[in-house]
Amino acid sequence: MPPGHTAETAVLLKIARELLRSLGAKRIATELRVEWNSRLKTAAGRADYRQKLISLNPRLVEHPAEIDRTLRHELAHILAQFRSGRRRISPHGSEWQQACRDLGIAGEKRCHTLPFPAKRYAPRFIYRCPNCRRDFPRVRKIKRTVACLACCRAHNRGEFDVRFRLKLLTV
Repeated sequence: MPPGHTAETAVLLKIARELLRSLGAKRIATELRVEWNSRLKTAAGRADYRQKLISLNPRLVEHPAEIDRTLRHELAHILAQFRSGRRRISPHGSEWQQACRDLGIAGEKRCHTLPFPAKRYAPRFIYRCPNCRRDFPRVRKIKRTVACLACCRAHNRGEFDVRFRLKLLTV
């Protein structure tokens, strides 16, 4: 079921929509989309409630038995958020666990155990706390103001404090 095969994708979408309808989520069922996303490298799937989109890793085709389970796992995220409305919920919390049970995957784990190799990237950016001198290596540049959490907790009751703002050492 490679990414280009729309017939197989249509079958998955049909299954997902039927499951949602059977659980009383008719409105979300009509808006749902399913895609194969080659940008997923280590994740088996991804759910985006705002976009009403489930993305699946194309490498799942190497593990056909996992496609349905992964679809239901991601569908549980969509269903749990739909049921909770605008209230913010934990990604793998009790609402998601209930949705998993309703979708027939009781006891579902947060992470898969599929052998998707993860690429390791060397950190190109090193940030340092001016107070405790701890280094924070990062692959990507930090785009917003960030402070050392340990120092903020120790010296400012956990609130952000500009005195502990991380400084970029390397470029």
